[in-house]
Formats: sequence, structure tokens, C-alpha cells
Amino acid sequence: MPARVRIWSVTLAGPWGPGAAPALKQRGAHMDMGMLCNRTVVIADPGDTVRDAAQRMREHHVGCLVVVERKHAVTEPIAVVTDRDLVMSSLANDEVRPSERTLSEFMSRDLLVAREQDDVYHVIQRMRARGVRRVPVVDEHGELQGIFTLDDMLELIAEQLAGLSGVVQREQKRERELRR
Repeated sequence: MPARVRIWSVTLAGPWGPGAAPALKQRGAHMDMGMLCNRTVVIADPGDTVRDAAQRMREHHVGCLVVVERKHAVTEPIAVVTDRDLVMSSLANDEVRPSERTLSEFMSRDLLVAREQDDVYHVIQRMRARGVRRVPVVDEHGELQGIFTLDDMLELIAEQLAGLSGVVQREQKRERELRR
């Protein structure tokens, strides 16, 4: 059966996304997960094969899939499967046939999720305590709304460092001009 490609994308009006967070924080706004999460998430079903999952990751250039179940018209995340999970749990095992094994056979259902209104710094502390790099973000009904990753946080930090570097460069330029 050909792999069905599903990308869960939620688009909201407003200045959301990783690039908007520094400006919002500077204005004293609370930085919550809804502001920082990536609203485009590549998803999978528990019954998808390992091969289908690997192909979907390659096709969409992502390192993980959020495994979802539909419950009462809500798309609820139940697991995150990473490229490392695929290698360590199935592809590195000589007895496993990736086209026959499903994600439900090895995915962990001990999932850390964040709500859109959760404070980013508290979520990062929970991520560190659990040793996870990716966290699905849900709304008040438990429906998948996005994903927050370590890469997102590194992008935010890089933006902040670039801003600080710009301050130093402008100060040096101003000092040179004053000495002339």
C-alpha cells in the first residue's frame, strides 16, 4: 500500500513563530509554547510501517514524526518517533524487516507534551529532566497544534546572540566615528 503523506499544519493569525518571540519578549509578553512552536508537523499513524516512516522523514527533511490517533474528532499525539528510534529499534536489527514492522511495535507512549499556554522556560526544564529534544504542543482539548524542538530553541538563542553582536558592532562603529 502506498504511503499516505500527511502534514498537520495549523496556521494562526498574528506574529507567531520562532522569529517573533524576541520582539514579544522585549515588550514584556509572556513567551509561551504557542508563540514558539513550529505549526507544521509531519505526522504518522501507529500502523504505518518503519519503511514508510523513514521515507516520509526523508521526503520532508525532518528528524521525527508525531504519531497521532484520532479520538472524538481530535488529532491527539501519542508518540514521537525519531530517525534515531528507527535505526536503533528496527533497522539495526538484522531480524527486522522495515516494510513489515509498524511504528506501534516499538514506539514509547510515555510522551511529554506541552500545552500552547505553557511557559517556554518551564517546558525546557521538563525537556531537560526527561532527556527529550522534541515536544508536541497541544491545545486545551489535547489536539496537536505544533511541535517544539531543541533546534527551535537554538534558533531563538542564535537570533538573540546575533542581536547582541549587532549592538557591539554598532557601538564600535560609533566610537570610531567619534574619534575622527
